[in-house]
Amino acid sequence: MATADQIKSLLQSHYKNDDERFTSIALQVAAHEARKGNMVIAKEIKSLIDKSKSGGFKIIKLSRDISDLVLVFHPENRLSELILSDEIRNKLLRIITEYKQRDKIQKFGLHNRRKVLLSGIPGTGKTITASAIAGELKLPLYVIMMDKLMTKYMGETAAKLRDVFNMMQSNRGVYLFDEFDAIGAERARDNEVGEMRRVLNAFLQFIEQDTSDSIILGATNNIKILDSALFRRFDDIITYTIPNSQEIEALIVLKLSNFLGSYKLDDVIKEAEGLSHAEITNACNDALKEIILTDKKTIIKSLLIQMIRDRKMNYL
Repeated sequence: MATADQIKSLLQSHYKNDDERFTSIALQVAAHEARKGNMVIAKEIKSLIDKSKSGGFKIIKLSRDISDLVLVFHPENRLSELILSDEIRNKLLRIITEYKQRDKIQKFGLHNRRKVLLSGIPGTGKTITASAIAGELKLPLYVIMMDKLMTKYMGETAAKLRDVFNMMQSNRGVYLFDEFDAIGAERARDNEVGEMRRVLNAFLQFIEQDTSDSIILGATNNIKILDSALFRRFDDIITYTIPNSQEIEALIVLKLSNFLGSYKLDDVIKEAEGLSHAEITNACNDALKEIILTDKKTIIKSLLIQMIRDRKMNYL
């Protein structure tokens, strides 16, 4: 039978909603029973685990108080699917590695990185990063709709924020505060109303006091307008920029590798300079749709360049 330590670990992981750890310990129990010759019990445990995995994601019920403020996703994205600079990729890998080994870190009185601010212009990869972190860790992604929080619930925003942070304790996951500028603006700005200052003060208090196992991500398009008091509440700040020439090429190849001709991409890369990851991806998708509709098998260079130029026209 399971050892006392294994039983305690099973209970701890259950009450923390740590499904990955629970499964790992259950497999250890099955292996222990198999070594003792109890093959029937070992197979039954393994069968139960397999059935739970095949059952798909468990249904997450949100509190009625915040059900219209939070979107729930179960991403399957991976970091390998993203075109990132080495610096950003290494930072994200560190977050993931520390999270997976957080128990080991905590034994020494330390804490894993789990409060991270993502900064950069729209389309450079902040939201897809949140999906990739959730996918790598097999956690649900909760997206808090800041615009609705600040408009529909003006006057009770701080109370709604408290509900979200309380949810982090009972529902382990990756929590993305998108459009973080809505509450994170500098408190000293002349046009800030008293309610906005109160909301920011409440957020600063909640994030500092949070001791959950959830990962908290804030995404901002303009870090310069954020209150400086926010920065020390985050374990790390990751800054996203538009892709360089090498990243542009890697992104195009990733999206269109099976449909490109034998031509060099130099002219295409030059044309795409200045566009975000999202705009380049959209241009690639536009080119792909064009050959599908015209029953072609290959994207010619001029078509791809034209799709990129069309995207650039959106900014003129």
